[in-house]
Amino acid sequence: MHNPSAKLLIIDDDEVVRASLAAYLEDSGFTVLQASNGLQGLEVFELQRPDLVICDLRMPQVDGLELIRRINVLNTEVPVIVVSGAGVMSDAVEALRLGAADYLIKPLEDLAVLEHSVRRALDRTHLRLENQRYREKLETANRELQASLHLLQEDQNAGRQVQMNMLPLTPWRVDGLEFAHQIIPSLYLSGDFVDYFRVDERRIGFYLADVSGHGASSAFVTVLLKFMTTRLLYESRRGGLLPEFKPSDVLAHINRGLINCKLGKHVTMLGGVIDEQSGKLTYSIGGHLPLPVLYSEGQAHYLEGRGLPVGLFNEAVYSDLQMDLPKSFSLTLLSDGILDLLPGDTLKEKEAVLPQLISSAGGTLDGLRQVLGLANLGEMPDDIALLVLSRNLA
Repeated sequence: MHNPSAKLLIIDDDEVVRASLAAYLEDSGFTVLQASNGLQGLEVFELQRPDLVICDLRMPQVDGLELIRRINVLNTEVPVIVVSGAGVMSDAVEALRLGAADYLIKPLEDLAVLEHSVRRALDRTHLRLENQRYREKLETANRELQASLHLLQEDQNAGRQVQMNMLPLTPWRVDGLEFAHQIIPSLYLSGDFVDYFRVDERRIGFYLADVSGHGASSAFVTVLLKFMTTRLLYESRRGGLLPEFKPSDVLAHINRGLINCKLGKHVTMLGGVIDEQSGKLTYSIGGHLPLPVLYSEGQAHYLEGRGLPVGLFNEAVYSDLQMDLPKSFSLTLLSDGILDLLPGDTLKEKEAVLPQLISSAGGTLDGLRQVLGLANLGEMPDDIALLVLSRNLA
């Protein structure tokens, strides 16, 4: 792992020992510098910056222990191997305490022991430097990640604010009708969306949409839905595009728009229009489950209807269904994320229990919050949207 041409510095006042060590290590492929005393060794060290130092302990001017101290001040990453004939235990302990990589005792009968010590010390230094560089890279990457996360959080906050501003007032009361909703995103942004609005003097429109997927990409489609429905509403008031504002026509228009945008997203949704003069509800279903639940006189049941998801099929056709609304009722629309909260192992079992829960909740959004425990939800696998429209509930 070490550099085979590593630069070594041998500091020893015994010229014979110094020369023999240098010759052996040079034959082993190392570049070897020499110094005859500690002071000269420090000068060579500062000028040449060797990768490893081999030194004696007993030297004139600057001894081995002091040499280790000064090298530590200059560069703590350079390993020092002590080769001494003193053989004093206290010297060995002090040298190792100061950071010496090894302590060998003269005479060295087998210089391969020294070579092995040199290579091991260089390997350890190489690993230490690699780990240090790796930590620095990790710290840099972590800082960059934190900055990216901060920017993403800002984007998510902005997106959530946009989404919240698009949602209608809750509750909203108009001419005896009350609309109330709640959206619980599985992530910071939601792919579920609700809206309700006055179409004209006698009609009120509403819809609940569940965009495929989760997160920012799905939340973007809710912005697109809001734009398309608002534009359709504006055009219908001018007597232009879709002047009757029939739910089936609205779903068909959104279907074409999503397919043309090529976003890879589709929507299950239910849209409806209430005619206040006739008391009729006209609605259309685009692949949405569960179906809306009508609650009246203590009883709850699903409305009829079916249809293809919106944004998947060019040939999709949507139909309108009509019904007379009771004088006192509530109509509950839910995204399929609610099914994760219902008891039962199969979809059929879960759907069977939903009208019962709505009845026990009295057909109100507050009642549903309590029955379903919405205030105490943990992490959810899917977004949940609830829209309840009601009239004259006791």
